[in-house]
Amino acid sequence: MRILLVEDDRRVAAALSSALTRRGYQVEHAATVAAALSAAPCDLVLLDLTLPDGDGTDLCRELRRRSSQLGIIAVTARGEERDRVLGLRLGADDYVVKPFSMVELQARIEAVLRRAAHTVPERNLIEAGEVRIDVGGRTVTVAGRAVALTRKEFDILLSLARQPGVAVPRDRILLDVWGTTWADRHTVEVHVGSLRGKLGDPTLVETVRGVGYRLRGA
Repeated sequence: MRILLVEDDRRVAAALSSALTRRGYQVEHAATVAAALSAAPCDLVLLDLTLPDGDGTDLCRELRRRSSQLGIIAVTARGEERDRVLGLRLGADDYVVKPFSMVELQARIEAVLRRAAHTVPERNLIEAGEVRIDVGGRTVTVAGRAVALTRKEFDILLSLARQPGVAVPRDRILLDVWGTTWADRHTVEVHVGSLRGKLGDPTLVETVRGVGYRLRGA
């Protein structure tokens, strides 16, 4: 899960980047409007509205024009009602006023990402090597063999299969399957162990130390 942090105060940016990285996110920092517009694609933007080379509201409008599915949270000291209304009207999904707690920001990030995930059209059929997933029918086959999975096991496999060969952080799996990153991470390990057994090949779901899990590609 990639977050673009647009913040001109480098001390604030460093603290936020560190806190978000510990929670499993990949964070890219941009200190200006220009840097934000040239940044790599991301899943969510944390956007300060006061920037040295332009107004964050204009940046918010442009980011929303580029993508209707991008999550955008304005994180700013501008706490007046008119500022909040303007930010939301220009395309921000949420508005957080400084100072704030990481618990609050984490909850708002999760809520925005859940809403964004529900707007993405899901492919009916996903294939990764010998693994074949019918999303609508919620069925799985491995090398043509039907595999019966519980709801959680299926959702974990689906979370991994959306990006075969790519390491998916545990927090991303928790968010996809449990709707929060506050659940016990041991729960993920238990369900992954059961999933591996049912797939019949433990190497299909690989552990990426310090990150999470990866579904072996073709």
